[in-house]
This record gives sequence, structure tokens and C-alpha cells, in this order.
Amino acid sequence: MAARIYQIPRNAMQSGRALTDKWVLEFEPAEARKPDPLTGWAGSGDTQRQVKLTFPSCEAAKAYAEKYGIIFLVVATPEKKLKIQAYADNFR
Repeated sequence: MAARIYQIPRNAMQSGRALTDKWVLEFEPAEARKPDPLTGWAGSGDTQRQVKLTFPSCEAAKAYAEKYGIIFLVVATPEKKLKIQAYADNFR
């Protein structure tokens, strides 16, 4: 059972930073999804895919994974790039 730990990214459609301080532990899929012959919907028998745990810090998520013997990978948060420009730059 493998999992990845990452920080929730900021929503690109909004300027707010709500929930961006939370860390998530999400399990990797154990089996591929396959279409159901009757309905055509994609599904699998992997129930761990539905589990998403949130933590206040990366250390808390790591401690939880180590406590329960979960192999984890910490995905680094991308660096924030600010493009600072004046409104007048739009007309040059």
C-alpha cells in the first residue's frame, strides 16, 4: 500500500488561499480502472482510492504513515512565481 503526501494547491480560478495550508495523504491506485460491461462506467475493486486524509502539517502526515506502515512519497509544493507588473505595461 503506497501513498503520496502533498499540499493542497491554490485554486487557479480564484484568488483566495483557503485550505492551502492543509496536507493530504492519498493512496496510489492498486489496480487499473476497467469499464463495466453493463453500464460502461469505469470502476475497480480498489477501495483505497476513495480515501483522502487531511493533516495540518507534513510532519503529521508522515507520522501517520509511519505509524501504520504505509510507504509514502512526499510531493514537493511548487514554488510560487509572482509576475509583478504595472497596469501600464498592458499598453506598451
